[in-house]
Amino acid sequence: MSSTGLIRRIRNTPQPPKPILGCSKLVMCILPTAQIAIGSVYLHDCPRQHYIPIYLIVVGVFGLLLAVLSCLPCAQEPKDDNSNPLSQVCMTWNSLTTFFLFCWFIAGNVWIYSIYKPNYNKNTTNVDPYCNKTVYLFAFWTTTLVYILLGAFLFIGCCVLVCFFLCGRADPDDNV
Repeated sequence: MSSTGLIRRIRNTPQPPKPILGCSKLVMCILPTAQIAIGSVYLHDCPRQHYIPIYLIVVGVFGLLLAVLSCLPCAQEPKDDNSNPLSQVCMTWNSLTTFFLFCWFIAGNVWIYSIYKPNYNKNTTNVDPYCNKTVYLFAFWTTTLVYILLGAFLFIGCCVLVCFFLCGRADPDDNV
């Protein structure tokens, strides 16, 4: 299978109808909106690790920003081979934002998992500072959800590759 044939096929795959695409992007904005809301409401309610609400706000804002920018025409794949300078700017911005979110995600992992099972009770005389249960568990499970989805994606991808291998699927363009 030639690599140019594979790339051409990937680029020419049928796109879902615009209403379905719009609805899926709207659904993908729900989690970042919830992250911003919970991070803002509980901004000062986690003295044990005060970066957790800030982590939620920043990850939510940048997630929403990426979702909104993906709707702009400059973010769409150009139909011809001529490079549009605005498209290059959008691609660069998306790449930098994605890299920042990756680094921020790693930092959030350190902040969240390093205090696992924090003291949730604000009124105890314990030496250990508390962290609000809602903000901590929301941050914990949204971060853990990323790992669950990544694991499921990798597992399904490996299963598909094994099926292709076992079924002996070949490229119909090959002259073998």
